[in-house]
Amino acid sequence: MPNSPMTPGLAAGRLPAETIDANFADLHPPLDAHEALVAADRCYFCHDAPCVAACPTTIDIPLFIRQIATGSPEGAARTIFAQNILGGMCARVCPTETLCEEACVREAAEGKPVEIGRLQRFATDMLMAGEQPFEREAATGRRIAVVGAGPAGLACAHRLAMKGHEVTIYDARPKPGGLNEYGIAAYKTVEEFAEREVEWLLGIGGITLKTGRRLGADMTLDELRDHHDAVFLGLGLAGVNALGLEGAEDGSAEDAVEFIAALRQAEDRRALRVGRNVVVIGGGMTAIDAAVQARKLGALNVTLAYRRGRERMNASAFEQDLAATSGVRILTNVAPIRISAGEVELAYTTEGPDGLRETGETVILKADQVLAAIGQRLDGAPETLALEGGKISVEGPGRTTLARVWAGGDCAVGGDDLTVTAVAEGRDAAEDIHAALTGGR
Repeated sequence: MPNSPMTPGLAAGRLPAETIDANFADLHPPLDAHEALVAADRCYFCHDAPCVAACPTTIDIPLFIRQIATGSPEGAARTIFAQNILGGMCARVCPTETLCEEACVREAAEGKPVEIGRLQRFATDMLMAGEQPFEREAATGRRIAVVGAGPAGLACAHRLAMKGHEVTIYDARPKPGGLNEYGIAAYKTVEEFAEREVEWLLGIGGITLKTGRRLGADMTLDELRDHHDAVFLGLGLAGVNALGLEGAEDGSAEDAVEFIAALRQAEDRRALRVGRNVVVIGGGMTAIDAAVQARKLGALNVTLAYRRGRERMNASAFEQDLAATSGVRILTNVAPIRISAGEVELAYTTEGPDGLRETGETVILKADQVLAAIGQRLDGAPETLALEGGKISVEGPGRTTLARVWAGGDCAVGGDDLTVTAVAEGRDAAEDIHAALTGGR
């Protein structure tokens, strides 16, 4: 195992506890009441606001900002939660710089958008300090199974419970939350926010949570269909793409998702072992999160290696800049070809009309620890479901090819590895399930 006690080059306690605590402090501290009023005052409250069109959950952003500006942050939170029940998490982790804030007319005019994400957090934090604001409708007697307690599954379950259905959520992990709990950088969701958000969401009632239950091992899709009126699959992407290169088969490359999960679940981050020289392979958000956190744990040299140009990286420009300012070296147009004890060999690449090719030149980097973040794949999908491009094929609001089975989030066609998109798909599937079970009432 890459983190076994005998692995050379890995060490715990590279930094003092107080330094690690400071390194993992909140990335975007919350606004206070005065700051929120000042930030809200910058909004033009546009008609047909482009920020709303850019939000996957279509939150009425001008309305909730006006509610903050007029002294009603709780009302603003209700506006947000009506469209996005995980609005608190999305305020922390959404790439607002490429969504609502990029579309903001202030961004176009001044290069400085309204701070929509921080205003959303201000409102949602205030309401979440109290009880669940939504009430269940009259019981319908219908029972729905939701497989996966990630953003899509939680959003689906909450909307169905609110409409009076009885929902059971099954999740393979010991704790609910999906990637919000296990896969997001610790400095983005401090103070166990993911766990507290799930507890608050379940306050609606009518939802039973069963953890440690894996589809295909502890239950089958046919069994769920036999005992429930409908099934929603929010499986996420639990499989990890293999590097498929020399030296990677012996465990010398570590899964970046598991590295992040260990950080998120650690009681004492100082006890986590990290290399002196770390190489992260990939160009998405997971790669950035892993690289930055390796630095924050005390790695001396961290290099993020990506096979294409920087403009092709899935990570936003903001996240790339965050990595750079955190001391991560971003090396582009390089592809790994060999991993051996203490080093990684990469080939320089170029991209043209015929695709990506190696130039014939190589570079060797010292590496006590190699973290692979080259994407995930769907594992454990029932064979009776049609797949498309390695994901569950869906039509409309998540309808699969099987009757009474819906799917959404990263496991389904259309999922794009964003919490906010998964929430929208879970919510919309719930509305369709409700209409199908009640004849459109």
